[in-house]
Amino acid sequence: MSAPDTNVEKEAKRHKPALGGIAVSLGVVALLIAGFGLYAMSNWDDAIEDNAAPAAQEQTVTGD
Repeated sequence: MSAPDTNVEKEAKRHKPALGGIAVSLGVVALLIAGFGLYAMSNWDDAIEDNAAPAAQEQTVTGD
């Protein structure tokens, strides 16, 4: 049940800082996700080469 005498303009003005903070935090999260994605993509080729290198090399076992 809502209050019968709610002033919508006054309530919108009171909620503006909180909504602005939520918008800023969502923007920061979006930037962090994009930055992590770019970082992961820049290291993708190196990770593939590092994982493929040991399988391509022959290992020799020397006896004592």
